[in-house]
Amino acid sequence: MAPRPPRGLVQALLWGVSLFLSLPGPIWLQPSPPPQSSPPPEPHPCHTCRALVDSFNKGGERDLRRWGGVECVHTTPALSPVSETRLVEVLEGVCSKSDFECHRLLELSEELVESWWFHKQQEAPDLFQWLCSDSLKLCCPSGTFGPSCLPCPGGTERPCSGYGQCEGEGTRGGSGHCDCQAGYGGEACGQCGLGYFEAERNASHLVCSACFGPCARCSGPEESNCLQCKKGWALHHLKCVDIDECGTERANCGADQFCVNTEGSYECRDCAKACLGCMGAGPGRCKKCSPGYQQVGSKCLDVDECETEVCPGENEQCENTEGGYRCVCAEGYKQMEGICVKEQIPESAGFFSEMTEDELVVLQQMFFGVIICALATLAAKGDLVFTAIFIGAVAAMTGYWLSERSDRVLEGFIKGR
Repeated sequence: MAPRPPRGLVQALLWGVSLFLSLPGPIWLQPSPPPQSSPPPEPHPCHTCRALVDSFNKGGERDLRRWGGVECVHTTPALSPVSETRLVEVLEGVCSKSDFECHRLLELSEELVESWWFHKQQEAPDLFQWLCSDSLKLCCPSGTFGPSCLPCPGGTERPCSGYGQCEGEGTRGGSGHCDCQAGYGGEACGQCGLGYFEAERNASHLVCSACFGPCARCSGPEESNCLQCKKGWALHHLKCVDIDECGTERANCGADQFCVNTEGSYECRDCAKACLGCMGAGPGRCKKCSPGYQQVGSKCLDVDECETEVCPGENEQCENTEGGYRCVCAEGYKQMEGICVKEQIPESAGFFSEMTEDELVVLQQMFFGVIICALATLAAKGDLVFTAIFIGAVAAMTGYWLSERSDRVLEGFIKGR
């Protein structure tokens, strides 16, 4: 439970200051927690293996440059192309400290890397092909996919005809499905997609351009070149015209909604509150009026229930609302236990009525202290030193005397009694 502030002006101020100073810092300056985001997907093992090999090859090139190039390495027995010293130096920098997948793959394949380094470099100079494809079987040659490295649609030379991405290409996973670029379609992306036509084609090249807006298939870019229309349109003399779903009763709107036709589609919008079913927007298009409304001419208008006695309670009055009414207490009354009772106006209190006795004493001393300072200042301006001292002493005695004998009078004045 939070501590309650003490009563009294001075104590409340001191309590508030101490509470503020005890806070760890201004609340408005404390940073909000960062939004939680989903972790990134783990890379395919083939991609990890390719990155490892690339890093290994770059490390080998750096090591060669550091020791003066190929000739220096060949002439230094400890730094020969197959020396263990060079291998250790290259492996130390292959994976970054935060790349967990790289470290895990390197641990699993370290013996294979050593075998290639010492025995296989001459017969298998391509480390990626030897390690990732032939030994670990994590990758496939370019243009192939899946566990058996099958050719992608469109062939290995131009997967997906060069107009799409073969899913799983180069890995032992994926379905081989072609994800075609915009405007292209078909199993191998060798055709124009929906809403596009062949603008140019030869043995190795295909250019697809967009049809006119509502055309699904067309022979050219003009409005009159349509061969098939998109949903919501009808073909008429090689042109696509909008279908009015609202007029042909193809729309499916709720009982308290009406249909609005749009290009190629339609919208269902809510009826006015005054309507039970409608044919359009506003209270003048109602099929039937809602409860609390009545037919006036061609519109459904609100009924003013307050024109009749609808609030039977004592000291109640009626307030009309849209489609209904409510009973509220009359002015000067308030709701209490289901009935309206007269509000009690509290008696006015003095400005300092909440002050404690100790606070009143402090305020009195401050008041007489101000009088003393004022008299002393007036005397000092006239350079009358002895007069100032005398008047100050008299004023101090008078203030003390008055504070002893006028407590009740001053306290009553402050409390407004």
